[in-house]
Amino acid sequence: MPADPTPHGGTPSDPTASPGAPRAFRHGDTPQRLAQVALRDVPWEIGVPKPDPAIVVDDVARTFGGLTAVSVDHLEIQRGGITGLIGPNGAGKTTLFNLLTGFDQPNTGSWSFNGRPLGKLAPHEVARLGVVRTFQLTKALSRLTVLQNMLLGAQGQRGEGFFRALIPGIWRGQEKENTEKAMDLLRRFKLDAKKDDFAGTLSGGQRKLLEMARALMSDPQVVMLDEPMAGVNPALTQSLLGHVKDLREQGMTVIFVEHDMDVVRDISDWVVVMAAGRIIAEGPPESISQNQAVVDAYLGAHHDAPLTVEEEDEVLREAEREIAREQNLEEGEVLSSDAPPERTDR
Repeated sequence: MPADPTPHGGTPSDPTASPGAPRAFRHGDTPQRLAQVALRDVPWEIGVPKPDPAIVVDDVARTFGGLTAVSVDHLEIQRGGITGLIGPNGAGKTTLFNLLTGFDQPNTGSWSFNGRPLGKLAPHEVARLGVVRTFQLTKALSRLTVLQNMLLGAQGQRGEGFFRALIPGIWRGQEKENTEKAMDLLRRFKLDAKKDDFAGTLSGGQRKLLEMARALMSDPQVVMLDEPMAGVNPALTQSLLGHVKDLREQGMTVIFVEHDMDVVRDISDWVVVMAAGRIIAEGPPESISQNQAVVDAYLGAHHDAPLTVEEEDEVLREAEREIAREQNLEEGEVLSSDAPPERTDR
Protein backbone atom coordinates (compact mmCIF):
# COMPACT_ATOMS: atom_id res chain seq x y z
CA MET A 1 0.00 0.00 0.00
CA PRO A 2 1.28 3.51 -0.72
CA ALA A 3 2.42 5.44 2.30
CA ASP A 4 1.45 8.83 0.88
CA PRO A 5 -2.11 9.33 -0.44
CA THR A 6 -0.88 11.80 -3.06
CA PRO A 7 -0.02 9.96 -6.29
CA HIS A 8 3.26 10.57 -8.09
CA GLY A 9 2.85 13.33 -10.62
CA GLY A 10 -0.17 14.85 -8.88
CA THR A 11 -0.77 17.28 -6.03
CA PRO A 12 -3.81 17.83 -3.84
CA SER A 13 -6.19 20.19 -5.59
CA ASP A 14 -6.76 22.10 -2.34
CA PRO A 15 -3.50 22.74 -0.46
CA THR A 16 -5.40 24.38 2.40
CA ALA A 17 -7.47 21.28 3.12
CA SER A 18 -7.10 19.82 6.58
CA PRO A 19 -4.87 16.74 6.86
CA GLY A 20 -7.80 14.46 7.66
CA ALA A 21 -10.04 15.64 4.83
CA PRO A 22 -10.48 13.56 1.64
CA ARG A 23 -8.12 14.71 -1.09
CA ALA A 24 -9.08 15.43 -4.68
CA PHE A 25 -6.57 15.03 -7.48
CA ARG A 26 -5.89 16.98 -10.60
CA HIS A 27 -5.50 15.88 -14.18
CA GLY A 28 -2.26 13.92 -14.56
CA ASP A 29 -2.65 11.75 -11.47
CA THR A 30 -1.72 8.12 -11.96
CA PRO A 31 -4.89 5.95 -12.18
CA GLN A 32 -3.08 3.01 -10.59
CA ARG A 33 -2.26 5.06 -7.54
CA LEU A 34 -5.77 6.49 -7.39
CA ALA A 35 -7.26 2.98 -7.35
CA GLN A 36 -4.86 1.92 -4.61
CA VAL A 37 -5.63 5.03 -2.57
CA ALA A 38 -9.38 4.47 -2.95
CA LEU A 39 -9.05 0.89 -1.70
CA ARG A 40 -6.42 1.59 0.94
CA ASP A 41 -8.77 1.85 3.92
CA VAL A 42 -11.36 -0.66 2.69
CA PRO A 43 -11.72 -3.56 5.18
CA TRP A 44 -10.70 -7.02 4.02
CA GLU A 45 -14.24 -8.36 4.28
CA ILE A 46 -16.56 -10.28 1.97
CA GLY A 47 -19.10 -7.98 0.29
CA VAL A 48 -17.45 -4.82 1.62
CA PRO A 49 -18.69 -1.54 0.01
CA LYS A 50 -16.20 0.21 -2.28
CA PRO A 51 -15.70 3.99 -2.51
CA ASP A 52 -16.81 4.19 -6.17
CA PRO A 53 -18.18 0.88 -7.48
CA ALA A 54 -18.68 0.45 -11.23
CA ILE A 55 -20.47 -2.92 -10.90
CA VAL A 56 -22.68 -4.02 -8.01
CA VAL A 57 -23.96 -7.60 -7.63
CA ASP A 58 -26.76 -8.56 -5.22
CA ASP A 59 -28.03 -12.05 -4.34
CA VAL A 60 -27.08 -13.59 -7.69
CA ALA A 61 -27.50 -17.37 -7.81
CA ARG A 62 -27.21 -19.80 -10.72
CA THR A 63 -27.95 -23.49 -10.41
CA PHE A 64 -27.68 -26.33 -12.89
CA GLY A 65 -29.96 -29.08 -11.68
CA GLY A 66 -28.89 -29.73 -8.10
CA LEU A 67 -25.51 -28.01 -8.52
CA THR A 68 -25.11 -24.42 -7.33
CA ALA A 69 -22.56 -22.88 -9.70
CA VAL A 70 -22.77 -19.31 -8.37
CA SER A 71 -24.18 -17.90 -5.14
CA VAL A 72 -22.96 -14.33 -4.55
CA ASP A 73 -24.69 -12.33 -1.83
CA HIS A 74 -23.01 -8.98 -2.49
CA LEU A 75 -20.04 -7.87 -4.54
CA GLU A 76 -18.79 -4.43 -5.59
CA ILE A 77 -16.10 -3.79 -8.21
CA GLN A 78 -14.08 -0.61 -7.71
CA ARG A 79 -14.03 1.77 -10.67
CA GLY A 80 -10.68 2.42 -12.32
CA GLY A 81 -8.84 -0.49 -10.70
CA ILE A 82 -7.79 -4.01 -11.62
CA THR A 83 -9.75 -6.68 -9.75
CA GLY A 84 -8.46 -10.25 -9.89
CA LEU A 85 -11.02 -13.05 -9.64
CA ILE A 86 -9.35 -16.26 -8.49
CA GLY A 87 -10.33 -19.68 -7.19
CA PRO A 88 -9.94 -23.40 -7.82
CA ASN A 89 -11.27 -25.02 -10.99
CA GLY A 90 -15.05 -25.22 -10.83
CA ALA A 91 -15.33 -22.28 -8.41
CA GLY A 92 -17.85 -20.47 -10.66
CA LYS A 93 -15.63 -17.70 -12.01
CA THR A 94 -16.50 -18.06 -15.69
CA THR A 95 -20.18 -18.61 -14.85
CA LEU A 96 -20.16 -15.30 -12.97
CA PHE A 97 -18.57 -13.64 -16.02
CA ASN A 98 -21.30 -15.12 -18.21
CA LEU A 99 -24.01 -13.79 -15.91
CA LEU A 100 -22.60 -10.26 -15.71
CA THR A 101 -22.21 -9.98 -19.49
CA GLY A 102 -25.57 -11.46 -20.53
CA PHE A 103 -24.32 -14.80 -21.86
CA ASP A 104 -26.32 -16.56 -19.13
CA GLN A 105 -29.19 -15.63 -16.84
CA PRO A 106 -29.31 -16.31 -13.07
CA ASN A 107 -32.09 -18.04 -11.18
CA THR A 108 -32.26 -15.10 -8.75
CA GLY A 109 -30.57 -11.79 -8.09
CA SER A 110 -29.69 -8.50 -9.75
CA TRP A 111 -26.57 -6.64 -10.86
CA SER A 112 -25.95 -3.17 -12.23
CA PHE A 113 -23.36 -1.09 -14.05
CA ASN A 114 -23.16 2.61 -13.15
CA GLY A 115 -26.47 2.16 -11.35
CA ARG A 116 -28.24 0.73 -14.41
CA PRO A 117 -29.63 -2.80 -14.06
CA LEU A 118 -28.10 -5.28 -16.51
CA GLY A 119 -30.47 -8.20 -15.90
CA LYS A 120 -32.31 -9.53 -18.97
CA LEU A 121 -30.01 -7.65 -21.35
CA ALA A 122 -28.47 -9.52 -24.28
CA PRO A 123 -24.66 -9.63 -24.58
CA HIS A 124 -24.56 -7.05 -27.36
CA GLU A 125 -26.71 -4.68 -25.28
CA VAL A 126 -24.35 -5.05 -22.32
CA ALA A 127 -21.41 -4.34 -24.63
CA ARG A 128 -23.07 -1.19 -25.97
CA LEU A 129 -23.31 0.10 -22.40
CA GLY A 130 -19.55 -0.25 -22.05
CA VAL A 131 -18.97 -3.69 -20.50
CA VAL A 132 -17.00 -6.02 -22.79
CA ARG A 133 -15.29 -9.34 -22.23
CA THR A 134 -12.85 -11.80 -23.70
CA PHE A 135 -13.07 -15.58 -23.47
CA GLN A 136 -10.87 -18.31 -22.08
CA LEU A 137 -11.04 -19.97 -25.50
CA THR A 138 -10.54 -17.18 -28.01
CA LYS A 139 -13.43 -16.29 -30.31
CA ALA A 140 -11.50 -14.88 -33.26
CA LEU A 141 -13.21 -15.54 -36.60
CA SER A 142 -10.54 -17.66 -38.26
CA ARG A 143 -11.69 -17.13 -41.87
CA LEU A 144 -11.61 -13.35 -41.60
CA THR A 145 -8.42 -11.34 -41.65
CA VAL A 146 -7.00 -9.76 -38.51
CA LEU A 147 -8.14 -6.32 -39.67
CA GLN A 148 -11.65 -7.57 -40.49
CA ASN A 149 -11.88 -9.08 -37.00
CA MET A 150 -10.97 -5.69 -35.56
CA LEU A 151 -13.59 -3.85 -37.59
CA LEU A 152 -16.29 -6.14 -36.22
CA GLY A 153 -15.70 -4.62 -32.79
CA ALA A 154 -16.62 -1.08 -33.81
CA GLN A 155 -19.93 0.22 -32.47
CA GLY A 156 -22.75 2.01 -34.34
CA GLN A 157 -21.60 1.27 -37.88
CA ARG A 158 -23.80 3.18 -40.32
CA GLY A 159 -23.49 0.65 -43.14
CA GLU A 160 -25.06 -2.25 -41.23
CA GLY A 161 -28.51 -1.70 -42.75
CA PHE A 162 -29.40 -3.13 -46.16
CA PHE A 163 -30.43 0.12 -47.84
CA ARG A 164 -27.77 2.25 -46.18
CA ALA A 165 -25.12 -0.22 -47.34
CA LEU A 166 -26.11 0.65 -50.92
CA ILE A 167 -25.13 4.30 -50.40
CA PRO A 168 -21.37 4.46 -49.75
CA GLY A 169 -21.50 8.15 -48.91
CA ILE A 170 -23.30 7.30 -45.66
CA TRP A 171 -20.67 4.95 -44.25
CA ARG A 172 -17.42 5.43 -46.18
CA GLY A 173 -16.06 8.16 -43.90
CA GLN A 174 -16.89 6.22 -40.75
CA GLU A 175 -15.29 3.05 -42.13
CA LYS A 176 -12.09 4.99 -42.83
CA GLU A 177 -12.06 6.25 -39.22
CA ASN A 178 -12.69 2.74 -37.90
CA THR A 179 -9.87 1.34 -40.05
CA GLU A 180 -7.44 3.97 -38.77
CA LYS A 181 -8.48 3.21 -35.18
CA ALA A 182 -8.09 -0.54 -35.77
CA MET A 183 -4.61 -0.06 -37.22
CA ASP A 184 -3.58 2.11 -34.27
CA LEU A 185 -4.66 -0.67 -31.89
CA LEU A 186 -2.93 -3.34 -33.97
CA ARG A 187 0.30 -1.34 -33.87
CA ARG A 188 -0.08 -0.99 -30.11
CA PHE A 189 -0.49 -4.76 -29.76
CA LYS A 190 2.26 -5.42 -32.36
CA LEU A 191 -0.12 -7.16 -34.73
CA ASP A 192 -0.09 -4.60 -37.55
CA ALA A 193 2.20 -6.79 -39.67
CA LYS A 194 -0.50 -9.50 -39.48
CA LYS A 195 -3.41 -7.28 -40.57
CA ASP A 196 -4.00 -9.14 -43.85
CA ASP A 197 -3.41 -12.63 -42.43
CA PHE A 198 -6.33 -14.87 -41.58
CA ALA A 199 -6.98 -14.90 -37.83
CA GLY A 200 -6.85 -18.70 -37.92
CA THR A 201 -3.14 -18.58 -38.74
CA LEU A 202 -2.23 -16.70 -35.55
CA SER A 203 -0.68 -18.39 -32.54
CA GLY A 204 -2.67 -18.81 -29.35
CA GLY A 205 -0.97 -15.82 -27.73
CA GLN A 206 -1.54 -13.63 -30.79
CA ARG A 207 -5.22 -14.55 -30.76
CA LYS A 208 -5.40 -13.42 -27.13
CA LEU A 209 -3.87 -10.11 -28.17
CA LEU A 210 -6.28 -9.81 -31.08
CA GLU A 211 -9.27 -10.47 -28.86
CA MET A 212 -8.17 -7.84 -26.35
CA ALA A 213 -7.50 -5.32 -29.13
CA ARG A 214 -10.90 -6.01 -30.72
CA ALA A 215 -12.61 -5.44 -27.37
CA LEU A 216 -11.06 -1.96 -27.24
CA MET A 217 -12.63 -1.01 -30.58
CA SER A 218 -15.88 -0.25 -28.71
CA ASP A 219 -14.20 2.19 -26.24
CA PRO A 220 -15.36 0.19 -23.19
CA GLN A 221 -15.51 1.36 -19.59
CA VAL A 222 -15.20 -2.14 -18.10
CA VAL A 223 -13.03 -4.91 -19.62
CA MET A 224 -13.53 -8.46 -18.33
CA LEU A 225 -10.71 -10.87 -19.22
CA ASP A 226 -11.25 -14.61 -18.75
CA GLU A 227 -7.81 -16.20 -18.22
CA PRO A 228 -5.95 -13.89 -20.62
CA MET A 229 -2.64 -15.64 -19.92
CA ALA A 230 -3.87 -19.22 -20.41
CA GLY A 231 -1.91 -21.04 -23.13
CA VAL A 232 0.31 -18.03 -23.82
CA ASN A 233 4.04 -18.60 -24.18
CA PRO A 234 6.32 -16.70 -21.78
CA ALA A 235 7.50 -14.35 -24.51
CA LEU A 236 3.98 -12.93 -24.89
CA THR A 237 2.92 -13.13 -21.24
CA GLN A 238 4.84 -9.99 -20.26
CA SER A 239 3.39 -8.19 -23.27
CA LEU A 240 -0.15 -9.13 -22.22
CA LEU A 241 0.54 -8.04 -18.63
CA GLY A 242 1.71 -4.67 -19.90
CA HIS A 243 -1.45 -4.25 -21.96
CA VAL A 244 -3.69 -5.11 -18.99
CA LYS A 245 -1.91 -2.50 -16.85
CA ASP A 246 -2.25 -0.01 -19.69
CA LEU A 247 -6.03 -0.44 -19.65
CA ARG A 248 -6.05 0.83 -16.07
CA GLU A 249 -3.80 3.74 -17.01
CA GLN A 250 -6.42 4.73 -19.58
CA GLY A 251 -9.05 4.86 -16.83
CA MET A 252 -10.80 1.56 -17.57
CA THR A 253 -12.04 -0.87 -14.95
CA VAL A 254 -10.52 -4.33 -15.39
CA ILE A 255 -11.77 -7.65 -13.98
CA PHE A 256 -9.74 -10.72 -14.85
CA VAL A 257 -9.73 -14.43 -14.05
CA GLU A 258 -6.29 -15.91 -13.48
CA HIS A 259 -4.67 -18.93 -11.80
CA ASP A 260 -1.08 -17.71 -11.72
CA MET A 261 -0.70 -16.01 -8.33
CA ASP A 262 2.49 -14.23 -9.43
CA VAL A 263 0.44 -12.52 -12.15
CA VAL A 264 -2.35 -11.73 -9.68
CA ARG A 265 0.06 -10.13 -7.21
CA ASP A 266 1.78 -8.19 -9.98
CA ILE A 267 -1.18 -6.37 -11.49
CA SER A 268 -4.14 -6.53 -9.08
CA ASP A 269 -5.37 -3.68 -6.90
CA TRP A 270 -7.98 -5.93 -5.28
CA VAL A 271 -8.57 -9.69 -5.31
CA VAL A 272 -11.85 -11.61 -4.98
CA VAL A 273 -11.62 -15.33 -4.19
CA MET A 274 -14.36 -17.82 -5.12
CA ALA A 275 -14.84 -21.44 -4.10
CA ALA A 276 -17.86 -23.69 -4.76
CA GLY A 277 -19.73 -20.74 -6.28
CA ARG A 278 -19.34 -18.45 -3.26
CA ILE A 279 -17.00 -15.59 -2.44
CA ILE A 280 -14.80 -16.67 0.44
CA ALA A 281 -12.41 -13.72 0.66
CA GLU A 282 -11.72 -10.19 -0.59
CA GLY A 283 -8.75 -7.93 -0.13
CA PRO A 284 -5.53 -6.57 -1.63
CA PRO A 285 -3.15 -9.14 -3.13
CA GLU A 286 -0.91 -9.28 -0.07
CA SER A 287 -3.85 -10.24 2.15
CA ILE A 288 -4.95 -13.27 0.17
CA SER A 289 -2.01 -15.55 0.93
CA GLN A 290 -2.58 -14.84 4.62
CA ASN A 291 -6.24 -15.87 4.51
CA GLN A 292 -6.81 -19.36 5.93
CA ALA A 293 -10.07 -19.83 3.98
CA VAL A 294 -8.17 -19.26 0.73
CA VAL A 295 -5.41 -21.67 1.68
CA ASP A 296 -7.99 -24.31 2.63
CA ALA A 297 -9.91 -23.82 -0.65
CA TYR A 298 -6.77 -24.40 -2.74
CA LEU A 299 -4.98 -27.02 -0.66
CA GLY A 300 -7.66 -28.63 1.52
CA ALA A 301 -8.61 -27.81 5.09
CA HIS A 302 -6.11 -30.30 6.60
CA HIS A 303 -3.24 -29.89 4.15
CA ASP A 304 -0.70 -29.08 6.87
CA ALA A 305 -2.16 -31.02 9.82
CA PRO A 306 -0.22 -34.13 10.94
CA LEU A 307 -2.07 -37.43 10.73
CA THR A 308 -3.20 -39.06 13.95
CA VAL A 309 -2.24 -42.67 14.73
CA GLU A 310 -5.75 -43.81 13.78
CA GLU A 311 -5.58 -41.93 10.46
CA GLU A 312 -2.17 -43.42 9.67
CA ASP A 313 -3.51 -46.94 10.40
CA GLU A 314 -6.50 -46.33 8.13
CA VAL A 315 -4.22 -45.12 5.31
CA LEU A 316 -2.10 -48.28 5.68
CA ARG A 317 -5.17 -50.54 5.70
CA GLU A 318 -6.53 -48.87 2.57
CA ALA A 319 -3.17 -49.31 0.84
CA GLU A 320 -3.11 -53.01 1.78
CA ARG A 321 -6.65 -53.47 0.48
CA GLU A 322 -5.71 -51.80 -2.81
CA ILE A 323 -2.63 -54.06 -3.18
CA ALA A 324 -4.76 -57.14 -2.49
CA ARG A 325 -7.33 -56.07 -5.12
CA GLU A 326 -4.59 -55.62 -7.71
CA GLN A 327 -3.09 -59.05 -6.90
CA ASN A 328 -6.50 -60.72 -7.24
CA LEU A 329 -7.03 -59.06 -10.61
CA GLU A 330 -3.61 -60.18 -11.84
CA GLU A 331 -4.23 -63.78 -10.68
CA GLY A 332 -7.61 -63.77 -12.42
CA GLU A 333 -6.02 -62.62 -15.67
CA VAL A 334 -3.38 -65.39 -15.45
CA LEU A 335 -6.01 -68.07 -14.84
CA SER A 336 -8.16 -66.84 -17.72
CA SER A 337 -5.16 -66.79 -20.08
CA ASP A 338 -4.20 -70.39 -19.11
CA ALA A 339 -7.70 -71.77 -19.66
CA PRO A 340 -8.12 -73.68 -22.97
CA PRO A 341 -10.15 -71.83 -25.56
CA GLU A 342 -13.77 -72.84 -25.80
CA ARG A 343 -14.55 -75.03 -28.79
CA THR A 344 -17.01 -73.55 -31.19
CA ASP A 345 -17.21 -76.47 -33.65
CA ARG A 346 -20.25 -78.61 -33.04
